[in-house]
Amino acid sequence: MFPTPIQKRSRAAQLTYQSILPIALIMWLLPLLAVMLFSMRPLTDFTNGNYWGVPSSFEMFTNYGRVFFESDMPRYMINSVLITVPTVVGAVALSCMTGFALGIYKFRGNLLLFFMFIAGNFVPFQILMVPVRDLTVNMGLYDTKLGLVLFHVAFQTGFCTLFMRNFIRALPYPLIEAARVEGVSEWRIFWYVVLPLMKPAIAALAVLIFTFIWNDYFWAIVLTQGPGAQPVTAGITSFNSQFVAQYHLMSAGSIVAALPPVAMFFAMQKHFIAGLTLGAVK
Repeated sequence: MFPTPIQKRSRAAQLTYQSILPIALIMWLLPLLAVMLFSMRPLTDFTNGNYWGVPSSFEMFTNYGRVFFESDMPRYMINSVLITVPTVVGAVALSCMTGFALGIYKFRGNLLLFFMFIAGNFVPFQILMVPVRDLTVNMGLYDTKLGLVLFHVAFQTGFCTLFMRNFIRALPYPLIEAARVEGVSEWRIFWYVVLPLMKPAIAALAVLIFTFIWNDYFWAIVLTQGPGAQPVTAGITSFNSQFVAQYHLMSAGSIVAALPPVAMFFAMQKHFIAGLTLGAVK
């Protein structure tokens, strides 16, 4: 029923696996390696068509220096932090409370309400572009960081609730019953009993949502314009002028923009894996 582990396969199968794995890894990393290589090239290499050959000169420090000190990249990075962090906090906090209510309490319409949260995840976000943009314009939130934060919190809460509700339902219910017998209020049960047990799930969900929001490009260009509110994903396009595309600076900016999610994952790797695998054996 399940595939045989590679350690138990024949020697020929193991050698085939060991030879194909590095090739697959290189192919998977090739776009990232190309961007890193492009970020070290001078602009003349692109104008002369020297994309994959040996760089005529290595301009790594020059390109990254221009990204940091001669552009609005630091401002775009700050905007991304001010958009992503409140979104993660808001979406995770709301989903913890809604997941607790939907996972613990039994009331009429519980399943219907849960299905409504799930249904929002299946709505193609492209069809929301015009109404969401008009709504932000009418509310005075267009081209503001607050508008992006509110939209992302609303849009991500459905997925987060699905994640948290299923996690909470897997917790031992006798703990909650014991707390109720002792006369503990529902809010204190949530805060002191359930929430500490949710730390692995909160860490895993925070990493996922942080990555989703930080790497968002579609809504960044739909709901914002200019360096005042645009995050770094949309700000990278500012290196394109009317007649020249500065690919070397765009590549350097892309590498800089990719560092925070990678650092976030490695910092939370232990909790992230624990949150994803907790309850898998059960």
